[in-house]
Amino acid sequence: MIDKRLFKLKGIFHTLISLIFMTGIQGLAILAQGIFLAKAIVDFWQGKETMSTVINLTFFAVAFLVRQLLVVIKNQHMSSYADETVETYRIQLLKKYTEQGTTIVSEQGTGNAVTTLGVGLDNVKNYFQLLLVKVFDLSIIPWLIFLYIFYIKWEQAVFLLLIFPVIIIFFIILGLAAQSKADAEFLNFKNLNNRFVDALRGLPTLKQLGLAKKYSAEIYQISEDYRKTTMRTLRIAMMSTFALDFFTTLSIAVVAVFLGFDLLNGKMTLLPALTILILAPEYFLPLRNFSDDYHATLNGKNAFTDVLSMIEQPQVENQKILQLSSWHTKNQLSLKNINFSYDNQPVLKNISFETKGYQKIALVGESGSGKSTLLNIISGFLLPNSGQIKIDNQELPHLGQVDWQKNFFYMPQHPYIFHDTLRENIKFYAQQANDDEVNTAVQQAGLTNLIDELPEGLDSIIGESGRQISGGQAQRIALARMLLDDQRKVLFFDEPTAHLDIETEYDLKQTIAPILSKHLVFFATHRLHWLDQMDYVLVMKNGMIVEQGTPKQLLSDEQSQLNQLRYELGGIK
Repeated sequence: MIDKRLFKLKGIFHTLISLIFMTGIQGLAILAQGIFLAKAIVDFWQGKETMSTVINLTFFAVAFLVRQLLVVIKNQHMSSYADETVETYRIQLLKKYTEQGTTIVSEQGTGNAVTTLGVGLDNVKNYFQLLLVKVFDLSIIPWLIFLYIFYIKWEQAVFLLLIFPVIIIFFIILGLAAQSKADAEFLNFKNLNNRFVDALRGLPTLKQLGLAKKYSAEIYQISEDYRKTTMRTLRIAMMSTFALDFFTTLSIAVVAVFLGFDLLNGKMTLLPALTILILAPEYFLPLRNFSDDYHATLNGKNAFTDVLSMIEQPQVENQKILQLSSWHTKNQLSLKNINFSYDNQPVLKNISFETKGYQKIALVGESGSGKSTLLNIISGFLLPNSGQIKIDNQELPHLGQVDWQKNFFYMPQHPYIFHDTLRENIKFYAQQANDDEVNTAVQQAGLTNLIDELPEGLDSIIGESGRQISGGQAQRIALARMLLDDQRKVLFFDEPTAHLDIETEYDLKQTIAPILSKHLVFFATHRLHWLDQMDYVLVMKNGMIVEQGTPKQLLSDEQSQLNQLRYELGGIK
């Protein structure tokens, strides 16, 4: 339940000392509350003076207020600490995602990454807030009550002491069962999130292939699995709570019976007997409170483990081996026998090719042939499982090299548009660019019409909660980002026009084509009309390069894989 790494958190010991001190005072307030309530009731029973009863009730009220006030203060204290710690984790996670690129996301899944940053960290906050408060209540308050009851009547105290571990053992047995179910629930939850995010991202492709309904049925089945595991966990949690309530109520009833016998036999007076009876439920209350929040703390512990496993992932090694100031005509890149797998499933197999200078290379193939994965290997966002990579005869373990990544632009299918002005979106990679340079990039990228439509021109807010823009406009903004930094001579395009209509794609092609000159270009596409702009083609199928050569060479051979692909996709348009 308690992760040992919890005690390595910054400021944790100061927080725990404060919590121990406040919980001790709260325990004394509970004792005072029970003692003065018993005295007030006995005063009423025995018909004593009103003033004596009022004094006892006043002390009871003060003890009650102190107890409740300490509950509020402890929760606020832990909430502040949890907020601060969780925000620190959020920053560390974002930094880790930034450092690792898509490597960590590809291993964990996009949905899992998003869930961890959102719901996961919220569960971690609940874990800190609930667990520490409940654990210290359980560790301090019952034993203060036990010592006082032992002072009054040791027989009753011994009975309470003996029954306490029996209840805890029963609770642990049910808790272990709940934990195994909670683990399964959490795994299903991560699986559901990953599948749901992937479905959203691939929805246009699924619609084109006519698989949207089939995939929606798969999402429904995964959500049903998650619902069932959640309900199984809740059933065990509710059974645990019921069993705990039953045993604690039965124990209090046994105490009450023996106290009644002692009163009848004259072995005890009313005041100590009533005090024990009032304090007995308080003795079990911290355990019952802990049981009530046990399920929430299990989710929090799972999330805490996930967060730390991501943060503690080692930095990708050998990121600064390559010394490359700028890519030019004499530079060479070669990949030999590159292999890559997702979850032990081969995705790329024995990939080998070479390129030099400002060559323009097309990666063509049907959807799922491995084009985007190979592009991510070349850009360094994914690390190969095996193979040989060289730049200028310098052997590298991977292309996640700082100097390599400083030399390229990457244009995905859906470029990210920040909630900011159009000007700042364009200047994302070149913050020092002046207005003349921005205006030149705007004209070359074909954004003039968009700026004319915007009420404040380049200073208009776009992106989330701002002006919504079309897919073609987003691609043009990404092109303007490229044009502002002419020092980056390597360009990656991942199906940049896959989801655009024919007219928009044609217009965008006229803008992109001039930019490709004097750059090393890797262009992943299944739109074969882009071959007119390419020098070399890698034809991919089932994760392998089945053919490579110049477009003219491959198209001149009627038996080539490229020609077969052209017929399947409807020709070069």
